[in-house]
Amino acid sequence: MLNTRIVLRTLLIVTLLKISLTGCGDGTATGDPSPTGTLNVSVTDAPVDTADNVFVEFNGVEIKPANGKSITFDFTERCTIDPASCQIDLLSLNNGTSQSILDGETVLSGSYNWMRLLVKAEPNVKDSYIVINGQEYELRIPGGAESGLKLNRGFVVPAGGESSFTIDFDLRKSVHNPVGKDDYILRPTLRIVDNAETGTLSGNVDSNFFAGGTCTGAIYVFPAGTVDAPDDEDGDGFGPDPITSALVADDGVYNYKVGFLSEGDYLIAFSCDALADDPNVDNDNATVSFLSMATVTITANSNKVYNFLP
Repeated sequence: MLNTRIVLRTLLIVTLLKISLTGCGDGTATGDPSPTGTLNVSVTDAPVDTADNVFVEFNGVEIKPANGKSITFDFTERCTIDPASCQIDLLSLNNGTSQSILDGETVLSGSYNWMRLLVKAEPNVKDSYIVINGQEYELRIPGGAESGLKLNRGFVVPAGGESSFTIDFDLRKSVHNPVGKDDYILRPTLRIVDNAETGTLSGNVDSNFFAGGTCTGAIYVFPAGTVDAPDDEDGDGFGPDPITSALVADDGVYNYKVGFLSEGDYLIAFSCDALADDPNVDNDNATVSFLSMATVTITANSNKVYNFLP
């Protein structure tokens, strides 16, 4: 009987030790830890025609897992120490360039419902502002300081992999100067794309379009099949607004580049009337006319070259 009790007690001790060791280990005994991936977020811009600079101060990024509470990457401390590190001149980020605001952050892998950009646009504070002809004006972002700029497109971060997204601020649609006001309003028209699924479009525009010096050239990009003919930027929700646009460099070479286009077919069009295209107004064809157009196919991780001819 004594030997049996000793054996049973020994077995009990061994069992308890195993349980203890399992609970204190690295998790491999009870299953792998939650898998993670890497998230990168950048911003770019389709430029506004009349401004010198458009500075927006970014204070953080918030993301919402499909199953769980939202996660915030807060830049406030960094912004306080070095405001310039958070004030991004969106107007400098055109022709396919971008600037990172979230670089190599480790997050749980899986599906996410949305992403929110946290911005600072306080009254009478030089945080977000616009420069026109050397003069600085306050840039107001309605609701932006409180609720941020939300993008409701879902995305996925793969386990052990990397997801990189670029957010396009189409400033030609987004910057408004209310009548009788000195301040400007930024109502962002945002487009988010997965960098792994995007390509670029570039080329030249024939110099004959610019003869006479009255042409302010721009390339307008529409998803093919959704429009019968190109239209101006009016933002009224009824016309076929372009998904993005790009100014043509007026430097004697007359080239252009449109970055971060998802794979697919597009109707592209050239106009000399970019300066007259008021995004608050549905301009008629006499105000904004299109002089050349074509359908092109964009392939991921490649550049499509198209040259506009008369």
